Amino acid sequence: SVEIGESVRGEDVYIIQSGCGEINDNLMELLIMINACKIASSSRVTAVIPCFPYARQDKKDKSRAPISAKLVANMLSVAGADHIITMDLHASQIQGFFDIPVDNLYAEPAVLQWIKENILEWRNCIIVSPDAGGAKRVTSIADRLNVEFALIHKERKKANEVDRMVLVGDVKDRIAILVDDMADTCGTICHAADKLVSAGATKVYAILTHGIFSGPAISRINNAAFEAVVVTNTIPQDEKMKHCPKIQVIDISMILAEAIRRTHNGESVSYLFSHVPL
Repeated sequence: SVEIGESVRGEDVYIIQSGCGEINDNLMELLIMINACKIASSSRVTAVIPCFPYARQDKKDKSRAPISAKLVANMLSVAGADHIITMDLHASQIQGFFDIPVDNLYAEPAVLQWIKENILEWRNCIIVSPDAGGAKRVTSIADRLNVEFALIHKERKKANEVDRMVLVGDVKDRIAILVDDMADTCGTICHAADKLVSAGATKVYAILTHGIFSGPAISRINNAAFEAVVVTNTIPQDEKMKHCPKIQVIDISMILAEAIRRTHNGESVSYLFSHVPL
């Protein structure tokens, strides 16, 4: 049951709900709230979804598989959302599942800022992608820091389990920074960290936008060779941080706040793709 506590008639409404925790309950609540605001005559309803639910199921990777991300997009549209603000979508093409505007914000500016502020010898680092899919993300960060990048090619036998890894690039005597958009069971990044250490990297950091950390993730991180695992707070991390001292958090609330302010005032949001709001 959802009841909006005050009048929203003619208002520009922003509903914030991340796709984490009890995902299905949260998604359902979001849909009901959007609908409640819509039929209470609000002028526009924007769903702010820092971590988009079901974003990994964005194609039919085997026969009879659903495309759940498209289903979620349809549900949001049907519920009455006029606009979506999200962060680091697993695949940018998900924006095309919607017929309404989608602002896909990037954590990249905040990540660059964190690297420069927290890694003293960042000029001697190498940015590494734990899979070929993240190559674009990694090259972009490497270009802006003016450092080199490397890739790890992985082969999966089945979902969530990695079989074999091949490192492409030279990480010897450098600080390796693994960058990815999400870590779930952390099998991939922990494998990757071992691979980098055995290839001669001096230190290994991991920087991830969405830290889902399900199942054995926390114990894997504690046992892995990371200096730090840095995630944003698109998903709340307070509980996880208690059990894992290696986890550090970049606060991205400012980026979302500025995106909401700019959207409300009809200003351009593209400034946020390359800058962190002050």
